[in-house]
Amino acid sequence: MRSFEPDALECLAAIVEEGGFERAAVRLSITQSAVSQRLRSLEAQIGTVLLVRSRPVKPTAAGRLLLKHAMQMRLLRADLDFDLQELALQSTAPREEERVSIAINADSIATWALGALDGLLQDGLPLEIITDDQDFTHDWLREGQVLGCVTTNDRALRGCKVAPLGSMHYVAVASPQYAQAHCPQGLSPQNFRSIPFIAFNRKDDLQTEFVARALKLRRVSLRQRFVPSGHGQMHAVRSGWGASVLPRQLVQPWLDSGDMVELLPGFTLAVQLYWHCWNLNSDVIDRLTRALTQGAQTALAQDMQEKNSHNTE
Repeated sequence: MRSFEPDALECLAAIVEEGGFERAAVRLSITQSAVSQRLRSLEAQIGTVLLVRSRPVKPTAAGRLLLKHAMQMRLLRADLDFDLQELALQSTAPREEERVSIAINADSIATWALGALDGLLQDGLPLEIITDDQDFTHDWLREGQVLGCVTTNDRALRGCKVAPLGSMHYVAVASPQYAQAHCPQGLSPQNFRSIPFIAFNRKDDLQTEFVARALKLRRVSLRQRFVPSGHGQMHAVRSGWGASVLPRQLVQPWLDSGDMVELLPGFTLAVQLYWHCWNLNSDVIDRLTRALTQGAQTALAQDMQEKNSHNTE
């Protein structure tokens, strides 16, 4: 069985995570030539190219396999750190290269996920959270760059396991001034094309799905503006940039205060979320799974109760 130098594996991971050789060298506190030398040594051992020299650099198929192996080695070290801390044999902070990476959609970060993870961070877990659209966080896991992700995909990858988290409920909102000026009777098949919708990024099809389902349309094309942050989208809505489809849990205080209004009262789009992670015997993965599933079930169950209470008013 082949064995690989831990420093070389971490070098590969740093190049991919930092997007290039220069920033990887700064992170690892070595020269750029040393980064190149470690990568060449690893490629010589494997017998193939591990990176596509693009901007940013991207791993090849073989590079993704080794990247996943590097992440698994980090996970083993993180498990050991947790065990040693429990035995009070180690109190030093974890090294930068030992961070544990997961991918979470922006709306979960803006609502329930950080609270769910708070205890693990307090315990010293060296966590890195990568954000992406909920339909694409799965790609980070597939490429081996994270050990787990929150996603809308319900099918587990090979070597992974999946747990349901619950549903987030989305509503269409705008500022009262914008709604009065552009859609005083709410969203309709006649006016939705003239209203700019504020989406997370170009991969975000939630706005389109909401309008299609709410208005019972087969094909929908929207004018869109892009703000890659849940709280940023809320600011854009309140500033009159247009409408947006956002989690009720995030916008309910602004609806209650009258700073936002629903454009389709009574219609909610439920988006089911799942936690995917490597199927490994790992204390860190088990703790992450417990924290996220319990945190989501508590927060999203409360979100469901609020939805039902507002629908009956």
